[in-house]
Amino acid sequence: MKEVTSNKAYREHTLIRAFGITALAILILVGIAGAAPFAYITNYDSNNISVIDTATNKVTTTVDVGYHPAGIAVTPDGTKAYVVNSYDDTVSIIDTTKNKVIDTVKVETYPQEIAVSPDGTKAYVTSFSNNTVSVIDTTTNKVTATVKVGNFPMGVSVSPDGKKAYVTNSGGDSTNFTGTVSVIDTTTNNVAATIPTGNNSLRIAVSPDGTKAYVMNSNIYRSSTATISVIDTITNEVTATVNIGSIPRGVAVSPDGKKVYVAIQFPGPDSLTGAVDIIDTATNTVTATVPVERAPCGIEVTPDGTRVYVVNYASHTVSVIDTDASRVTDTVKVGIYPTGVAIEPILDSDMTDQSIKAISNSTENTGVEETNLSSSEEINAVKLNNSNNGDSESNNSSSGGNESSKNNSTPGFGLLRSLGCLYGGWKLRNK
Repeated sequence: MKEVTSNKAYREHTLIRAFGITALAILILVGIAGAAPFAYITNYDSNNISVIDTATNKVTTTVDVGYHPAGIAVTPDGTKAYVVNSYDDTVSIIDTTKNKVIDTVKVETYPQEIAVSPDGTKAYVTSFSNNTVSVIDTTTNKVTATVKVGNFPMGVSVSPDGKKAYVTNSGGDSTNFTGTVSVIDTTTNNVAATIPTGNNSLRIAVSPDGTKAYVMNSNIYRSSTATISVIDTITNEVTATVNIGSIPRGVAVSPDGKKVYVAIQFPGPDSLTGAVDIIDTATNTVTATVPVERAPCGIEVTPDGTRVYVVNYASHTVSVIDTDASRVTDTVKVGIYPTGVAIEPILDSDMTDQSIKAISNSTENTGVEETNLSSSEEINAVKLNNSNNGDSESNNSSSGGNESSKNNSTPGFGLLRSLGCLYGGWKLRNK
């Protein structure tokens, strides 16, 4: 009788444990469903990064970095953000779970943009003054190679398979701003091809399937002939040219590859009026134009494709565009002269797999002792905690930044006139 009672109690105990684990897994799934990625904004004159919770569009914290941050990229696992400090010739590495700089890497002179490989092992940094790309090993945070590219490189994007890095070369005065794209073989770190594009090629975005690359050509002589070059990545040839008719400042592709978003500045000697052109990639035509704030530049699409975040350099804001409605639904105040934006990936699929495993284990193996959360779940939990704790800090620091930097903020390079959104800022501050 005692043994029967003991077995019954054991079964009840394990059943309760199974229900408890299942409930925990369900709670995890609910938490995941409500989770949203964070957006990281480089504030050029504040010398810091604004961290935006895309679920609330609030700045949750501000991270101090180097002098005049420009480009930024987040690793595929969302644990690190790499920030290019253009006047320090460095890259700051931010631990995104703590929002703290954990390392600084010295690169070549006057770096501008950065891209991280899909496997997260390498970061590629363009050096505008040295005509090079620095390759950073993200495990050791050391520069392992320096690749010679074209004249005055600016933008960089890595193919989805990680085999190629595409670098836009603006050309400079000596070549009459004849733009090209250098294609780097990431295995050998050699330039495998050079593709002629448009005048003053500044930024580039590769489609999610890797078959196309979209190059922003900001014609400094005639804004009416500014274009987007469409490159076939198999043949390394320009197969289409989209006339923008305004000055393009940034480019991004939707996750499904059906749309290209181009931050533009309308023509005119003193105009800083901004908008976003939406290109249908099936027809290579502009199908809509969404007004934003002044001098837009950095632009990025959320991983689910529902929103576009546009950095407005002269307004010190970020515009949030609803992609279904094609209109601005929110505006976020950030630091002084923001330039770049990066949005971390959504890790839901990995976390969901872990949660499903927990449910499976709870029903199939009632003797399980504990459920371990995946590292990605722990990361999001820490981030959400930082988000909740950072509101008071962000209210004081998100727009103030490092005021002392204003005194020396005028760009020291005459060629800065040719650089993306910084050109608009140059005009604004030198009126």
